[in-house]
Amino acid sequence: MTARILVVDDVLANVKLLEARLTAEYFEVITAMSGQEAIDVCARTQCDVILLDVMMPGLDGFEVCRHLKADPQTQHIPVVMVTALDQPSDRVRGLEAGADDFLTKPVSDIALLARVKSLARLKMMTDELRLRAATTREIGILDSIGDNSVDNGLGGSILVVDDRPSSCDRIAKALGETQTVDVETNPHEALFRAAEQDYDLMIVSLGFAEYDALRLCSQARSLDRTRSMPILLIAEPEDTARLVRGLDLGVNDYLMRPTDRNELIARVKTQVRRRRYTERLRSNVQQSVELAITDSLTGLHNRRYMESHLASLLERATEGNRPLALLIVDIDFFKMINDTYGHDTGDEVLREFARRLKGGIRGIDLACRYGGEEFVIVMPEAEIATASAVGERLRRQIAATAFAINGGKQSIDVTVSVGIAVRTAEDAASDTLLRRADQALYRAKRDGRNRVVADAA
Repeated sequence: MTARILVVDDVLANVKLLEARLTAEYFEVITAMSGQEAIDVCARTQCDVILLDVMMPGLDGFEVCRHLKADPQTQHIPVVMVTALDQPSDRVRGLEAGADDFLTKPVSDIALLARVKSLARLKMMTDELRLRAATTREIGILDSIGDNSVDNGLGGSILVVDDRPSSCDRIAKALGETQTVDVETNPHEALFRAAEQDYDLMIVSLGFAEYDALRLCSQARSLDRTRSMPILLIAEPEDTARLVRGLDLGVNDYLMRPTDRNELIARVKTQVRRRRYTERLRSNVQQSVELAITDSLTGLHNRRYMESHLASLLERATEGNRPLALLIVDIDFFKMINDTYGHDTGDEVLREFARRLKGGIRGIDLACRYGGEEFVIVMPEAEIATASAVGERLRRQIAATAFAINGGKQSIDVTVSVGIAVRTAEDAASDTLLRRADQALYRAKRDGRNRVVADAA
């Protein structure tokens, strides 16, 4: 994955060093030499992660972070403070200012890239939710996206997973005055508890004697009920390699033993506050979609929503020079199904097709009923190879299993044709992208149907 990283430091050598490391990993890097310049850059440019030096003349890193987190337009940008300060009190001060993490100079390449990749993924997910909420607000469904800065992060529900009673007691005692804490010493039971209850955060020890705690993290990320639940790891200083692996798996944050009480409290508040914000976004989007922009037959987004959201996604992709794919999927010979079996059966086929379609795309993709038997899939951050693989997988899944009709008494074979287009520099309007995907669909039908064709542009 790629992302736009803002590096802020008043020492040019430090800026050049970080810029070189990140550019080598294909990140887009922009720079600022002062706190005020960083604020100005964020006001006019989309940033995915900010690497912010603490000790700067004028506005220091703490002041810059507070300013960014107080502004609704920039508060969702992850901030990593890069500093020579290594005392817990310094980290607590930064966390209270809104920082998402710290890197201590000299910065390790492994730690740098792990944190940047982890936070960039988080930013991408939050941006997608914010964009969908903004789309619904613009067409008059929602009044506000919401402000994350007003939440104090208190009163959260926390699950602590650790097989050391003394460690559990210390964590529960530290958090007990501000959060509701449950303790589970068995990691297998912890997964069931997390799936059954709506926890705001799961704190997991990496130090289990006979169990790989990263397995628990991986399983939590694979379940629908726990996929969005934040995870904070507690690790030993020698666990750096496993921490990096955990961040790759989707762990949100970590603390090193011996844990500082105030830092633990601050990091937990940050995760609880962020969890509530993303859940509010999800809830608002879900309510608005159900209210006005869902196709009542299939439960997918309708054409009205797709056209508005696609325009926003295309503009964002163009500004960041990022890939965007669009697939048009058409059920083959659908008129024959209606004429032979009736429109009620046609509706059954459409509903089952929509169910399979939703199960075959990524979480950030947008599936819509475009009209009749035509459906559109919008895939942010997808190159032609990814879009083609998704289209081909969907085509095979539809053709492989017959569709039950008439209450399961009969079944019919159904196939689909798929046309794909990927954003180019010429796609200034969504109509152009849709037209190219539609032309590819026409070629798929002309060449015999039940196939995937990608636009050659």
